[in-house]
Order: sequence, then C-alpha cells, then structure tokens
Amino acid sequence: MTEKTIRVLIAKPGLDGHDRGAKVVARALRDAGMEVIYTGLRQTPDMIAEAALQEDVDVVGLSILSGAHNALVPAVMEKLRQSGLSDVKVFVGGIIPKPDIPNLLSLGVYAVYGPGTNTQTVIEDIHQATHKPTD
Repeated sequence: MTEKTIRVLIAKPGLDGHDRGAKVVARALRDAGMEVIYTGLRQTPDMIAEAALQEDVDVVGLSILSGAHNALVPAVMEKLRQSGLSDVKVFVGGIIPKPDIPNLLSLGVYAVYGPGTNTQTVIEDIHQATHKPTD
C-alpha cells in the first residue's frame, strides 16, 4: 500500500513582491518528496482558496513579508472554511512580530516561522500535521 504524497500549496498573498523565501521552502519541500504548487506573487485570499480547492492540497503555506498578516491570514482562513477546506493545515512564514503569533495560531494556523527557520523544521512539522511520517 503506497502512502499518498503530501500536496502543498505555497502562496504569496497581498502586494508583497519578495518571493525568495517562498521559493526556498518550495524547493526544500519538493526535495523532501512533497508535491508543491507555487501560486506566484500577489494572490488574493479568494485565489488562494480556489487554488487549494482545485489542487486538492493537504497544506497551505503563506509567505508574508509585507506586515499585512493580521488582515491577510484571517481572510485566507475564512475563504478556506467557506470552500469546505477547514481540514487543510495552514502554515505562515515571514516577518511576523512575536506578539502577533498567538492570534494567528488562534485562527487555526498550525505554525508560524520567522526568518532563518531551518527548512527541516518545516518539513517535520508538515509531516506531523498531516500524520505522515518522514522517511
């Protein structure tokens, strides 16, 4: 019996135009055997939820460096719920002040990562969140 490959959507919501970190994470997840869909820059919450639905993903990773996380993350979470995707695990990475992290977690975000986070940590957390062990 073959285990289903973890499908991850990496998205850059809002007007933030810096995607190097998102691409590094996407590559690391691919190298770890996950199927990664990268939506590109300037995605709206509606676009992210629609892509997550169409791609049948297990995980959504949001990369936010603009400081708009307190507006964008709740909007994405709401759109995912409205699309029937409340079981999809959401991870957020970027420039997130520590005082803002508890609020994001209370919205249902699985984990929040700051600059310099080891990609192996992200990989292990995704395996844990999806209950699929690492090799």
